[in-house]
Amino acid sequence: MHRSLAARHDRFLLTRPFRISRGVKTEADLVTVTIRAGALEGRGEGVPYARYGESVESSLEAIEGIRPAIEAGAGREELLSLLPAGAARNAVDCALWDLEAREAGRSVAELIGAPEPGPLASALTIVIDTPMMMGVAARRAAAAPLLKVKVDGRLPDAQIRAVRNAAPDSRLIVDPNESWDARLVEAMQPVLAELRVDLLEQPVSAEIDACLEAFEHRVPIAADESIHTSAELDVVARRYEVVNVKLDKAGGLTEGLRLANAARARGLGLMTGCMVSSSLSIAAALHIARMSDFADLDGPLWLAKDHPGGVEDRDGTLYPPIKGFWGTP
Repeated sequence: MHRSLAARHDRFLLTRPFRISRGVKTEADLVTVTIRAGALEGRGEGVPYARYGESVESSLEAIEGIRPAIEAGAGREELLSLLPAGAARNAVDCALWDLEAREAGRSVAELIGAPEPGPLASALTIVIDTPMMMGVAARRAAAAPLLKVKVDGRLPDAQIRAVRNAAPDSRLIVDPNESWDARLVEAMQPVLAELRVDLLEQPVSAEIDACLEAFEHRVPIAADESIHTSAELDVVARRYEVVNVKLDKAGGLTEGLRLANAARARGLGLMTGCMVSSSLSIAAALHIARMSDFADLDGPLWLAKDHPGGVEDRDGTLYPPIKGFWGTP
């Protein structure tokens, strides 16, 4: 059956600034792909990220370049060689998964051979601010089982302490977004252990992370910017204990599943993350999250308006979208 592919730029305003060490976002710019076959359509979403040299314009251009192949019937396996890992491939891959599920009359979970995603603990993010204001934000979210604390290299000790004091029972992920150096990572190990931090995420730049091999980690460290696909696991496994699988880095659920399974086979821990995105991104990521030790999928919670029927948060427990939203017939 003939297919048609369409890709567009969608912009979602945020309810408040999303501030990390790399900068501040007040809106989310996304690429949405729709692939139609007869009366059925599949949707997918990608979030281009400047850290990886991506933009909405470059992603749309890349998708347009492969449109003839997809419309001629190319599937998810062929897509792996048509586009590199990244947001553009993620949007197309997830649209193909959605369409495949609808054509088969089976859910994506059934196609994978896995349980359907259910409610799970997903981190609520405390963005960078003064320690006092981060404590205020953490107090509001203290009922959540898992918090993610964004820090930089200036006041990480005070920022993390403020959050821990305000949320004494929550598990904590600390995320410097590559803003620390090797000396600070090592110096912070006793502080992280004292404050019962469960995970330190990508503390140093991916370009210098060989330094993480030089000392014992008292708190597990997760690779984020340092890992995109399963091809990088040999190096990553020497430096990190946990791998953060993001579909926008892996280039879709197809490679995301391969990366997750390969990481597990090596004895590495798993985390599922996201960009600031809509529920269309999260619906696919839930299939990685169900097998992960940590989930950080609160991207849609920052949007002023999400897609109807999307994910729902209740005090840090994330509930999947309604049936038929994505990946279910």
